[in-house]
Amino acid sequence: MKVKVTGSSFCQDTLYSIIKLKEKGAQVDFQNISTDFAALKALMKIRESSPLYDQVKANDGLGIPLFEMEDGKQTLDLQEVLASL
Repeated sequence: MKVKVTGSSFCQDTLYSIIKLKEKGAQVDFQNISTDFAALKALMKIRESSPLYDQVKANDGLGIPLFEMEDGKQTLDLQEVLASL
């Protein structure tokens, strides 16, 4: 399964997630917001419009890594993605 991971190469949660996904055999498409302005803009658009980010924003969080599965479903929960592999 292909999983798009949007996060930062400076974020330990993002790096950990990528490792765990690859260990489970996922094909990871990493969108690095630290080096790719288009990826950052895409994340900010999702963050501002998706109810997925309501709690994140309430806690002044950034909300990475963001996972998008092949069917288009988005989640911030690594365990949910791992369970679907």
